[in-house]
Amino acid sequence: TRRPYAIIRLMFPPLRQIHPRFSGRSQAALNFLAIHSGLLICILFLLAGLSLAGDYGINQDEHHQRSIAAVNLQYILGQDPIDDRHITPAYRLYGMVFELPLLLAERLPGMDDYHYVHRLRLTLTHLFFIIAAFCCYRLAYHLGGNRLIAILALLLFLLHPRIYAHSYLNSKDLPFLSMFMIALYLLERAFRRDTAGAFLLLGLAVGLLINLRIAGIMLLPAGLALRGLDLFYATTWPERKGILRTAGLFTLAAGLTFYVVSPYAWANPISYLADGIALAANQPIVVPVLFQGEWTTADQLPPHYLPVWFSITTPPLILLLGLVGIAAALARSLAWPGAVFRNNRRRFLLLLLACFLLPPLAAVLLGSDLFDGWRYFYFVYGPFGLLAAMGGGWMLAALSRQRRRRAGLYGLAGLGLGLILFQMAQLHPLQYSYFNFLVDRVTTEYLRTQYPLDHWELAFRNGLEELLKRHPGEIVVALVEEKHRETLPPAARQRLPRGGGRNADYELTLLDPVKPDLAFNSVYRRFYNNTLVAVRPLDAALMTPAAVAAYWELYRQAVAGEPISRGDYAVYRNDQRLTFIRENCPADSPDAWLGVKVFPHDPETYPGFRGTRPYVAYGNQRVRLGDTCLAVLQLPDYAQGDLILIQRNAGIPVQWEEIYSLSRPGLRELIAQGRRNQQQLARPEDFEVFLDRGDDRNRLLYAKPHCSQAEYETPVTLHIYPENLADLPFYLWKGGLDNRDFPLPAYGGRPGGECVAVFPLPDYPIAAIHTGQAGVWAVNLYPQTDPDTLRATYAALSDRQPDARAAFDLYLQDNRLLYLRETCTAADTAAGFFLHILPEDVGDLPAERQAAGFANLDFAFDRRGGPFDGKCLAAVALPNYPIKAIRTGQYVPGRGELWAVELMVGR
Repeated sequence: TRRPYAIIRLMFPPLRQIHPRFSGRSQAALNFLAIHSGLLICILFLLAGLSLAGDYGINQDEHHQRSIAAVNLQYILGQDPIDDRHITPAYRLYGMVFELPLLLAERLPGMDDYHYVHRLRLTLTHLFFIIAAFCCYRLAYHLGGNRLIAILALLLFLLHPRIYAHSYLNSKDLPFLSMFMIALYLLERAFRRDTAGAFLLLGLAVGLLINLRIAGIMLLPAGLALRGLDLFYATTWPERKGILRTAGLFTLAAGLTFYVVSPYAWANPISYLADGIALAANQPIVVPVLFQGEWTTADQLPPHYLPVWFSITTPPLILLLGLVGIAAALARSLAWPGAVFRNNRRRFLLLLLACFLLPPLAAVLLGSDLFDGWRYFYFVYGPFGLLAAMGGGWMLAALSRQRRRRAGLYGLAGLGLGLILFQMAQLHPLQYSYFNFLVDRVTTEYLRTQYPLDHWELAFRNGLEELLKRHPGEIVVALVEEKHRETLPPAARQRLPRGGGRNADYELTLLDPVKPDLAFNSVYRRFYNNTLVAVRPLDAALMTPAAVAAYWELYRQAVAGEPISRGDYAVYRNDQRLTFIRENCPADSPDAWLGVKVFPHDPETYPGFRGTRPYVAYGNQRVRLGDTCLAVLQLPDYAQGDLILIQRNAGIPVQWEEIYSLSRPGLRELIAQGRRNQQQLARPEDFEVFLDRGDDRNRLLYAKPHCSQAEYETPVTLHIYPENLADLPFYLWKGGLDNRDFPLPAYGGRPGGECVAVFPLPDYPIAAIHTGQAGVWAVNLYPQTDPDTLRATYAALSDRQPDARAAFDLYLQDNRLLYLRETCTAADTAAGFFLHILPEDVGDLPAERQAAGFANLDFAFDRRGGPFDGKCLAAVALPNYPIKAIRTGQYVPGRGELWAVELMVGR
């Protein structure tokens, strides 16, 4: 183990020439450095990290993470922090074991300013990462048996640019990576020592790991499987008894720890664990994702999404060593398969391989929704880095007798690590945007159009610092979210007035493809071939002459045509470019944010369309050219649908709105058509509600011609009842409805005093809708089935004989009961339909129906189907439990049954 330290040893002979007594001291120093090298490297990185923590800004999830800890703390204290219907799964199912100590640390003296709170959070998150790095070093030493391999593993763990930056800013994914590495080390330690105390400590770590993220549960069956192998190879009863005892202690400690640190699991830990696994396998949030130049959604990403992201954001040296390590681990396992399960080191290498490969593979096979690159799988980098270090060690072993080649390998490794460190220093504090040479980093704007660069929005903090450097000693008014300003030191914030909405000097923004004038902006920093943050002057006095000339050219092109709308600002349209212009703009007028909400008729035409709201918003801050104020928006070529033009002024949420249609029919035409056809579903004196059937999904249109500000600000209740409860997310099953309450401004506007809102309905079959405004109006809606759907269902029955005949032909299909009448009038479906389900086992019925012995699914025909082409067809979803018989027909209250038929389903 001293051979790798020959370079260090060469440093000490000159000391012997000074005085003989230095000879013994040099050997002692060398031994000290060799034994404690890993700890010393971790201390050096920690000291550097303490000085660098203040350079990182705030990520967009930090306040959300603090809220998770706060809600769990109030739950522990017996308080009810938020009404149940507002608590998202994140608050209940995301772990708080790391966030809660951070929240409690905020109560320390001197934490009265968020600048210090933020820096404390970054420091503690990084400290936990350094502790994990030391555990990585110890684990590599025990697996490789060589301190050089252990130091290589430590450096690979610390010198991944993206992970290093996230070790400060990300209190969500990095603590899980850190705890995962600590748990792996304790797992190897427990099997190496084979004591009850070691397995108790391991159980404690695994319980904490599962709380941090449910994926940590993988180490529980992994540890038990290894204990099972030990039990299989044990030859005496005392050995087996000891193995069973330690396995039990490990399982008990993990379960109890997880239960204690998971407050929302106290009521029902099994249900909590099942909900957590279901949430991890299928996130209910679907977001737009830019990948390889194409916009798509998180649930439609290709299987190679994770491998590509890992490959293009990991330094090449680490990739190369990792591939060598994986190949060598597989080769050794296949060469001596029996020895793998007996030898502790070899089976742990196989476990590292499984920890790296299986979680991403499971995500692909389960169809999990992915976004933000591979940050949800950062924890697999620990096992990969260990395999990479082992790969480096095996390469050295293969060249053990070829000193020159070994020296060359040392040199290449040192050069590679030095290059990584240089790139990290060059990118600081933007290491989280690192890409390697596998992607084009030369072509202008290539990266920005291919992959997201700054999802976390941390560059805003550095943009503010650059702005202050440009104007030393001056007061600078900047438009930026307050959270970014809060992270600056108090002295810096005094030069940046809070808010900065009135007469701002600059706007800070991430680069956005729909802001065409960013090419004229003054940018503060370039990352490869892209600008992460733009510092944009809002007054011609601060612009470059080229930018002023470019803005005047846009002005001349706009005013050559007629405006499509006139408010405080006249709006001109040149193809897909919208220009907002105000002549003789008063110098003391408040700043205006000008934009549009685009309501696409077909959301599929919008790449990455989120779908949780019915519109895509684009906006831009105005600029001042002398007495003229101007803002420019460049809509994408595929933008079609309705526009609500918006002007927001400082201190006034919405100053002016107008509606305009890029294509026909627009919202106003649809509403007018609905009024002509008497399709309104609520009273005209209140809001009118219309059902618009689109090519992709149905929408509810809300309209009121003369709408007061108070009516506009009154929230709308919207409860959607599905035909099949299984169509709802699992956490909504108890209520039996999908609560989609919303504020009108979030789903529409008030152009010209008329309230208009568009709400996209979910794509599952809907039985009923309840909507209204509390205390003002309410209505129940029963959407009829789309005629095209009825035709398709009918076509599928063309070659089948009915299962029963009466006034309607009855078919059993796909666990549905279909009612069909070939020649049908409104009178034929006016009477109610009764539907009684007799189960094989009465115990499958709800408690209140068990006495009756059947499930009552009576329904109105138009709530389950409708007419088409002179025919009538309805479909009712049947329960999933085994059915013995079905009795159905029509009835009139007070008169009895019109017809009835019984179908024997069971044998």
